[in-house]
Amino acid sequence: MASARRAFDWTFRSRQTGRITIFQLPNIPLTVWIVAVVVDRLGSFNGTAATFLDIVRTIALMTWAGLEIAQGVNPFRRGLGLVVLVWALIGLLGSAGSLFSG
Repeated sequence: MASARRAFDWTFRSRQTGRITIFQLPNIPLTVWIVAVVVDRLGSFNGTAATFLDIVRTIALMTWAGLEIAQGVNPFRRGLGLVVLVWALIGLLGSAGSLFSG
């Protein structure tokens, strides 16, 4: 039981505050991503506007992920950043692939 507690603490305890940290208030890149997603969902954009929103969303999300990987307060946050970065890269590669296949 003590080893499970140590593993939990190692994974989720903030190295800065000592508190359990799973969620945090959004920082600027994540806020930009959220706003871009909401704007995209509320509007029906196509052409240049849709491309612009895609670029803003992708850059904001990848910036957030990179910051989490580099500066996350615990291994969970750093791992979350890595998962999101890989997910965003896969999406980006899929989008690039569709440009060349059609």
